[in-house]
Amino acid sequence: MSIHIGTSGWSYDHWQGVLYPFPTPVSKRLGYYIQQFRTVELNSSFYRWPKESTFAGWRERLPEEFRLTVKAPRGLTHAKKLYAPEQWLERIKTCWHTLGEKRAILLVQLTPHLACDYGRLEYFLSQVPPWMQVTVEFRHPTWHTEAIFSLLERYGAAYCIMSGANLPCILRATAPFVYVRMHGPDTQHLYGGSYSDEDLRWWADRIREWQASGREVYVYFNNDGGGNAVRNALTLRALLGVG
Repeated sequence: MSIHIGTSGWSYDHWQGVLYPFPTPVSKRLGYYIQQFRTVELNSSFYRWPKESTFAGWRERLPEEFRLTVKAPRGLTHAKKLYAPEQWLERIKTCWHTLGEKRAILLVQLTPHLACDYGRLEYFLSQVPPWMQVTVEFRHPTWHTEAIFSLLERYGAAYCIMSGANLPCILRATAPFVYVRMHGPDTQHLYGGSYSDEDLRWWADRIREWQASGREVYVYFNNDGGGNAVRNALTLRALLGVG
């Protein structure tokens, strides 16, 4: 099964001199990114959901083997808190169809202000079409229960494994694929620091175990400061021997 390693986003001013030469206009940054990576987690969609034409442009521009993961809009996850998700899901499905074979995973990151609500999550998952792969990132501690893991398994949705300050790192696989978000090794602040080679070797071992169990694995580095995400992703990829 495939291993997909990339970063959370591709356009950062402080990545000039790391991923792309200085100066590189914003419009050219994706071109440099796809020379190095074969997947990315789009985070800007959380703040403003892209137009269907934008998804069509990505479908045309991205290489054949490239896979785009997209973060669900905050209107669905933070404003509505998954309540009455039909309208948002229709919009997402339209864009997902447009993206075609370039689509990967829909990342649903719940607000830390939403405590466990089994019924609300079950209804949301029941409305997601089976052809759409979904991972859920829980930020309130009450969600981490066997009942929720079993619910995710029933719908084939992945529990989002997290690495980051004050976040539980629970190595639980609930879907045919595993989804990992690397928010940085800093113990006090999210998105900070650079993972050591020792840390990355540990994660490489876990990834091999998931792959051996027949699961695809998606790993995205979100510690963008100083270009750490780029360096860590490239190192992990080299440790695993994947392109």
